[in-house]
Amino acid sequence: MPVRLLIVEDDDAIAAPLVRAVQREGYDVDRVAAGQPAIDQVAAGGVDLLLLDLGLPDMDGLDVCRRVRADGFEGGIVILTARAGELDRVVGLDVGADDYLAKPFSLSELLARVRALLRRSHRPAVVAQPGDVPVAPEATAGPSATGDVSFRVDRDARRAWVGGTELSLTAKEFDVLALLDERRGAVVTREDLMAQVWDENWFGSTKTLDTTVGRLRQKLVDGSAPIRLDTVRGVGFRLEEG
Repeated sequence: MPVRLLIVEDDDAIAAPLVRAVQREGYDVDRVAAGQPAIDQVAAGGVDLLLLDLGLPDMDGLDVCRRVRADGFEGGIVILTARAGELDRVVGLDVGADDYLAKPFSLSELLARVRALLRRSHRPAVVAQPGDVPVAPEATAGPSATGDVSFRVDRDARRAWVGGTELSLTAKEFDVLALLDERRGAVVTREDLMAQVWDENWFGSTKTLDTTVGRLRQKLVDGSAPIRLDTVRGVGFRLEEG
């Protein structure tokens, strides 16, 4: 199934070559020039990744990002903007973006980031080859005869399951979960998580970590996972048996 990208850009001079470049990569692509049509199209389903300009005519692109995440969109979001300031970058990541590219940018760099994000997301709809069927975890990973539900993280496949149900995670949510699971029962400091999941040279706000952990915790609760993601105040986070 081809990867489907949605480009949200009101400037025709930028959108036209961007659409052509994405199509040459073999992706399906749609383009809209305003925020509300983007929200509506994402809500309709089938979008794997959003290339999102911030300077839209009807609303700020940050509000688009916030809305689609609140509505449950789990695909990748790359913000494209002339706002290169650190504050704007941090706010964009805090409201759910996965990456941020300041204009002017090279098409080759953008496409490289898109490929990297799709690899990290490792979504079945994106990475499966034609004719492939996503493989469910082995029977031992599902509910047992006693009604117990197991929790499983596959780091190589970048997938996680509660029983026989796969959790839908963003790239950053999976990275945080995998690191916490690797050290299950121990406290992982905020500094370690920021260095290993984001960048050891990251000097921006760590609120993006709290936002990611909050979404991840809710998904574990909604999925009735038999584990608990606890905050250790002033230190970090701990994943342990629920």
